Amino acid sequence: MSPEGTLVKISAEGVDPLGLAGVNDANLLELTRGTGARVSLRGDDLLIDGLSDAVALASRVAAAMIDVARMGESLSVEDVRALVDDGGVSDENGDSAELKVLLPGAKKAVSPRTAGQREYMRAMRDNDIVIGIGPAGTGKTYLAVAMGVEALVRKRVKRLVLARPAVEAGENLGFLPGDLREKVDPFLRPLWDALEDLLPVDRVERAIETRAIEIAPLAYMRGRTLQDAFVILDEAQNVTPGQMKMFLTRLGSNSRAVVIGDKTQVDLPRYQDSGLLEIEKILKGIDGVSVNYLDDTDVVRHRLVREIIRAYDENSEERASD
Repeated sequence: MSPEGTLVKISAEGVDPLGLAGVNDANLLELTRGTGARVSLRGDDLLIDGLSDAVALASRVAAAMIDVARMGESLSVEDVRALVDDGGVSDENGDSAELKVLLPGAKKAVSPRTAGQREYMRAMRDNDIVIGIGPAGTGKTYLAVAMGVEALVRKRVKRLVLARPAVEAGENLGFLPGDLREKVDPFLRPLWDALEDLLPVDRVERAIETRAIEIAPLAYMRGRTLQDAFVILDEAQNVTPGQMKMFLTRLGSNSRAVVIGDKTQVDLPRYQDSGLLEIEKILKGIDGVSVNYLDDTDVVRHRLVREIIRAYDENSEERASD
């Protein structure tokens, strides 16, 4: 025991040591860096040594890491950092296993990695309309697609519909070669990427051919009624209020909608309001509608993404105060 006085031993029996500790103990080194406690793996035990507050935090995070590893999930340095920022609370309501999405033939399981992601996934499980608002890298689109694919595979719905507004992010694509589909495909690529990461490509292609999965620009939704469908509207910050009302009123019986956006990345012309900002206020408090917020603590991409988001937020606050 160190002079500081606290040593804790946590059993990691049955957990893959490499999956828990990471390559060259990178996960344990990140746990040490993030909490200030010294952490080492000795056989089937994690030893945590240091000041009492640091050891308490490291112990909570270590327990959460072991829970994740026991579910067969891989752990990255970014995951450990998110758990540290989250205070080591892995599952406040004990339903991480229930929220875990594991599809037949899927490349990997999907489960929430942060408190914000857990609330977001619970909301999609329990509500008919979910609004997910947060910065890049928080898993808004990926988790929604995972929940939608699960609903389709488990036959809770008959169709998965993925929509995006075809709004250019400061670049003019009008002179790109190709037909309409080839021109709008760049806007829809993130949705394709999420699908192909969750399912084998041949399964995605078959589902597209049978129209069980549809990926289309938002404009294609007008005039339709979507029955027995899980519908996702991505990049909703670039939807006008009129388009948003049109989208939400497409829902038919046994359908669910997830509306996803980042309020800091609006690409609409200056004279147009964002429908996402409007429904955030209009729909809040309606039974069956859940408004969920994710922030930089929910970022699960490269660690620098979180730092970049914080830097931009701080810069915006400084400019507002000038």
